[in-house]
Amino acid sequence: MTHRSAGFIGLGAMGLPMARHLHAHGLLAAVGNRSAAKAQALAAELGVAAPGTLAQLAAQCTRIAMCVTADADVLGCVAALRPGLRKDAIVIDHSTVAPETAQRAAALLAEVGAHFLDAPVSGGVEGARNGKLSVMIGGDEAMLERARPLLECYAARITWMGSSGSGQATKAVNQVLVAGIAAAVCEGLALGAALGLAPERLLPTLAAGAAGNWFLDRRGASMLRGEFDVGFKLALLHKDLGIVQRIARGADCDHSVIDKALVDYARLMAQGHGDEDISALIRLKHAR
Repeated sequence: MTHRSAGFIGLGAMGLPMARHLHAHGLLAAVGNRSAAKAQALAAELGVAAPGTLAQLAAQCTRIAMCVTADADVLGCVAALRPGLRKDAIVIDHSTVAPETAQRAAALLAEVGAHFLDAPVSGGVEGARNGKLSVMIGGDEAMLERARPLLECYAARITWMGSSGSGQATKAVNQVLVAGIAAAVCEGLALGAALGLAPERLLPTLAAGAAGNWFLDRRGASMLRGEFDVGFKLALLHKDLGIVQRIARGADCDHSVIDKALVDYARLMAQGHGDEDISALIRLKHAR
């Protein structure tokens, strides 16, 4: 990979620190964002380009990573990139979308001689900031090896899961576990609060045993203080779980955890908490 050959599209809570890691490793050439002003401000700060169109960005970069919100956003970016893409360019998508969306994007890029990797991530905003994300990859394994130097700028683990769509299928499994663990931790800690247990003794005791997990460790103390600063917006998990529910139904698998989480997060969103961290679920678990 040549110096400063990478582009990054989508400068939100996850994408911005990921783009900064690429810059820190001397790979970032250009940035793009739905809000052009945000891309222009970052470009001025880092001394990189903020092209006026995604086709212009594609013309400058051999590797393009993106982290956007919805399926339509991914397909829209792919369509906008296509006219400018170099032959054998690789587009690496860190968004969370349906497996069939990833497969559609891969087919669209193959038509112009470019490649697509679906590469959703897990680890939250902290993982993005610390360069410690877990990346699950679907697509051509040889293309992963060409993209690996870019991914290593912000990933602690990079795993090839299989053909196109396999990364997104893996992320679907991940989100079921995220939802279930969050529900159990929130319900358990709400019970602890109702029973008058001291958090400074309860949390380390739980963490040292079979109940220990990432969510308890990272969110336990803050949720008991009623602090729900964003690590992962609950509205985004609600969006993801809608995708996962359709996948589970199609696979004829039980989806009771998903169904309950969708109802709970919809309720919180209706109350105006959609931009809070998913640990805000404890609001629904406290003693009535």
